[in-house]
Amino acid sequence: MIALAPTTRIFVYTEATDMRKSFNGLSGLVKEHFQVDLFSGHLFVFFNRRRDYVKTLMWDCDGLALWSKRLESGSFEKIVSKEHGSFEIDSAGLVMMLRGVQIEGSQRRKRYSIDRPEAA
Repeated sequence: MIALAPTTRIFVYTEATDMRKSFNGLSGLVKEHFQVDLFSGHLFVFFNRRRDYVKTLMWDCDGLALWSKRLESGSFEKIVSKEHGSFEIDSAGLVMMLRGVQIEGSQRRKRYSIDRPEAA
C-alpha cells in the first residue's frame, strides 16, 4: 500500500474515468475538476465505469506516481457525493474503500482531531 503523510489529502473523482488515461490524461482531469495544485503531493483517485478498476495519481517530489488496482471479481463502492464530480476522503476511508468495506452508513467512534487548514 501507499505510505501517506498525515498532511496528505485524498481526493476522489466520482465520474467514470477512461482507464486508458495515464499521467497526462489524469493530470488534465485534476486540473479541470479539482481546486488543488497537482504538484501539492496530494493523492487523486479515479474509478472506471464498472468500478472494478482504480487508479491513483500523486506527485512524489520529483515526478508523478501512478498506482492502479483491478479487481478480479466484485466492485468498489460507489459513494454518492453532494458535490458534483469529486469529494475528499481520509486515508482510513481510502483503505476501507480499497478493501471492500462499505463506507456510507458506517459510523466512526469519536476521536480528537485538529482541523487542518485548507491548502492554498
